Amino acid sequence: MGTAYDNKDTAAYRIIIDNFLTDVNKLDTNLRKNYNTILLNAYYNYSCIYSLTGNKDKAIDYLQKSKFNDYNHLLIDTDLDNIRNEKRFKTYLKNVKKNALESHLETLKNAAQYNFNDKRKITKFTYKSINDSDLVLLRKTFNLDSIAGTGNEVLQILNILHWVHNTFIHDGLKDSPNCNGIVNLMNICIKEHKTLDCETLAGVANNCFLAMGFKSRQVVCLPKDSTDMDCHSINTVYSNTLNKWLWIDPTNYAYLMNEKGELLSIAEVRERLINDKPLILNPDANWNNKFSTVKEFYINEYMAKNLYAFQCYVSGGGESKSNLLVPLEYKGIIPRTAINKPKVTNNPDLFWAKPE
Repeated sequence: MGTAYDNKDTAAYRIIIDNFLTDVNKLDTNLRKNYNTILLNAYYNYSCIYSLTGNKDKAIDYLQKSKFNDYNHLLIDTDLDNIRNEKRFKTYLKNVKKNALESHLETLKNAAQYNFNDKRKITKFTYKSINDSDLVLLRKTFNLDSIAGTGNEVLQILNILHWVHNTFIHDGLKDSPNCNGIVNLMNICIKEHKTLDCETLAGVANNCFLAMGFKSRQVVCLPKDSTDMDCHSINTVYSNTLNKWLWIDPTNYAYLMNEKGELLSIAEVRERLINDKPLILNPDANWNNKFSTVKEFYINEYMAKNLYAFQCYVSGGGESKSNLLVPLEYKGIIPRTAINKPKVTNNPDLFWAKPE
């Protein structure tokens, strides 16, 4: 499908979808459900090909068939530029906006309850030392001391966020470069203009924060639907001066505040969304310095969907051991994490414990 998409070959894409459907339809009903998201994503990409090749009616037909409901992505996907002024597209976009805001927030509000008495042990979170040889090399190679500056702790954290966001290009539809070592990865991306998905971008930011002595975690923010392949990775960085974790999103150059302008943690943002409390997004939040991040849909739609559960690797990222925080109501398949067999907890106090 990827090759047919790149070649804008609608005929080849149709054959691949038909073959895929033939194989899926041979499965029993329960197994067939596991492939529904892949099929819907395939229809969305098919819509994009038709849009790019100027077949507006077919593009909108397959967009409707895809049931694609990521409003933010629909706003910025240049593949759809040829159909933006079509009446059917505008109607579709309007309905997505309405339904997404209502459904994701409602799902999150229904998941408010945790079990603070859950005593199941999770794997202890650890953080690489600032003297770790890889982190020392990272700090020196990219002059992170100068990038962080000499301001207060929070300003240094935001300076690193700013540099990572402006230096590396995000593209969630492409695989990140496969290479050994974080420094090699960063150099390749800078020199060859390679892109990173949100998970790898958060991994780069995580290493930069750790290299400057900050306790930081890469956090995979997960939806309730275990078949939904669209999640989002951000960072949580601990501020000693504020005595709390901070929400840091390098993909969108985003951090969140309350009505007093105080920086918030991931847990605080989730609680405020559930209880309809004010949330302020930094006004310069953006995607790749091309599009402003729209607060209404970044927070109330996209992140509301992806604040249902959280997974963190226990020592930086990439290894097999991880912990997973889920709300008390969650009874489904562990989302996207079955291979890693995470330690599961319903207790946010354990999961978001301050670093030792």
